[in-house]
Order: sequence, then structure tokens, then C-alpha cells
Amino acid sequence: MSLKGKTLFVTGASRGIGKAIALKAAADGANITIAAKTAQPHPKLEGTIFTAAEEIEQAGGRALPLVVDIRFEEQVQKGIDKTVEVFGGIDILINNASAISLTPTEHTTMKRYDLMHSVNTRGTFLCSKLALPHLRQADNPHILNISPPLNMESRWFAPHVAYTMAKFGMSMCVLGMATELKNEGVAVNALWPRTAIATAAVRNLLGGEEMIRKSRTTDIMADAAHEILTRSAADCTGNFFIDDDILKDTGITDFKQYQVDPDLPENELMPDFFI
Repeated sequence: MSLKGKTLFVTGASRGIGKAIALKAAADGANITIAAKTAQPHPKLEGTIFTAAEEIEQAGGRALPLVVDIRFEEQVQKGIDKTVEVFGGIDILINNASAISLTPTEHTTMKRYDLMHSVNTRGTFLCSKLALPHLRQADNPHILNISPPLNMESRWFAPHVAYTMAKFGMSMCVLGMATELKNEGVAVNALWPRTAIATAAVRNLLGGEEMIRKSRTTDIMADAAHEILTRSAADCTGNFFIDDDILKDTGITDFKQYQVDPDLPENELMPDFFI
């Protein structure tokens, strides 16, 4: 199946995993709304909504770059409305935007706590809520949250309680909404990487170039997302997918192609901290 002609509303799509998913869909001929905050170049973060739009159109898609801070309902609503005005509807929502701080309780400022919960949990809920009236009208509607499998063991919480709560909030949206919306034919799934992924967050916050070398590229998440989004929404909902597991189901056995350093033994890749 193809995403040709489908309209995707992708949060945080100016760079990283969100942009990779958008580019993969664009290669099919999809319409992409880039809903992100970065309109001006950032000194430490590559890309803006406008540079992402150029790449999407070069890849074969149609792009709508919109400045959207998903913490604010009016900005999300304007973004949804503009998407429907330009592209005629919304088929797929990718809840990718996220804030991260891997800090223990005592060293987590309440400003950072509020940011993570406003973007990750509340932002995901808000975007899903406002996109839903349009998703109901789509032929094969999907919501895909970039969030980890739900596992209520203390080891996933203890190193960074606030961040885990915020990311698991996204996953709880999958757990609840998948069942809530099943009879309406709207699929709700989660996707998470088995290893670290080479993004700006990994480079700037989690260990620099050495961590990047032990990571996989964003392509693996894009390919896995494409596989999910082209499945029947009626038959594929409520899942917490891991990127390489879903690709193994499609027959892929060589994952070296996704490594930043293909010469690195697979067992030396950095596992994601929720796996």
C-alpha cells in the first residue's frame, strides 16, 4: 500500500524522527503538515519548518509548514483548520513532538517538568482530540504516537521520574484511545526504537558524537512508521510497536543498513532506555 494522496499532520516535523517519517510519506506523494515551533534557524538544532518543507517537496510530497506550539490549543486548532483548508482533510496524525530531561527528581525544575507534561502528554491528547473529527471522515485513519511500551516497573521510572511519566502519558493515550475509537475505525498505535536514534537530542543531551556512532538512523523509524500507516486501521490498533520487530515482520533481516556506523557490532549499539 501507498500513502499517495494521504494527508499527514506531523508534530515536531522540522527535524529528526518526525521529519524522517514525513519524508518517507512524501516519497509516496503524500501531503504533509509540518507542525513545529522552529521558524528561524537555531544555533544548536538543524532545520526549520521551511527547510523541512523544501525537502518534503523535493521528495515528491506537498508541504504545509506551520508554526505550531502544541502546548497552546488555539495554535493547534488553527493548524488543523489550515490543513483541512489546504489539503481537504486529515488522514493521519503523528504525535512526535516531545520534550526531554533525563534528570532525577531533585534536579528536575518545575519549569522543565511542566514543559515535558505540556508537550508530551497534554500535547498528544490535544492534537488527537482536535484531529479526531477529521480522522473519522478519512478512509484509513491512523494516529501514531512516538512513545514507549507501557511497563509499570520501577526501573523505567527511577532514573528520570518526570520524563517517564510524560512519555508514558503518550502511551496511555494509545491504550485508552485505541479501545475508545476502535468501533469508529480510527487506529491508534505507538512506535518506539530498540536503540538510540541519531537525532539532535541524542547528540546534544545524551552523549555527543560517540552516542551517535552507537545509534541507528532515523530511517528505521520512518520505514517502521510507513509499514504501520499502510496497514488496515480496522485490523491494526492498540499496538506498542518496536521499530525492528515490525520490520522483521516484513522480511527485513539486515539492520546494518540503519546503523550510523555499519562496522559496529550490533551488540555494541546503545539500547534505548525504555527497552
